[in-house]
Amino acid sequence: MYDFHTHTLLSDGDLLPTELLRRMQVLGYTVVAITDHVDKSNIHETLSAVNRVAGSAREMGIKLLTGVEITHVPPGEISELARFAKENGADIVVVHGESPVEPVMPGTNHAAVSCPHVDILAHPGLISEEDAQLAKQHKVALEITARGGHNRTNGHVVRIADKTGCLLVVDSDAHHPGDLMSARDRVVISSGAGISNEKLELLLSTERNEFYQRFT
Repeated sequence: MYDFHTHTLLSDGDLLPTELLRRMQVLGYTVVAITDHVDKSNIHETLSAVNRVAGSAREMGIKLLTGVEITHVPPGEISELARFAKENGADIVVVHGESPVEPVMPGTNHAAVSCPHVDILAHPGLISEEDAQLAKQHKVALEITARGGHNRTNGHVVRIADKTGCLLVVDSDAHHPGDLMSARDRVVISSGAGISNEKLELLLSTERNEFYQRFT
């Protein structure tokens, strides 16, 4: 199993990176991205901190992706920060999308899917078809999220993805131990969002997931 969107006490999560990885190992995860919230104030330090636990992840048999979630920054700063992240060791760049439950600046979704350095647009809310087309063009995956509140628009995201052909990923956006998904949780969240049975295995696996292949 994979999870490309998790948080630790490096931002607003509860767990040390190593404890998060251990809990995910027990659940059966083999690919984990730690993507703590960043802006210009902490992006360099956060990347450096996550890189320091790469050895611990290897000991657990986990492929650790060093990442960030660019959060609540002005849309005009997203491209600059995403490029900085990739140039300073980020394997994966997530942007905090226009969730219906947080005051994310309008234009954030558009800036994220227009940027070649962004990998995932997290909980993109009522994303437009036009922005989903850009996401497909730039190979930015749209997220189906387990996070309460953010997940209110999962069904819309799936419908838009079906219409445009853009990539999807299923992530926990975990902040606390109870947020981590079991294998069954991943199926329930995906099915509940409207993912067809035919697409479930392809979406939830690492071996056949098109988005994951760029990291192997």
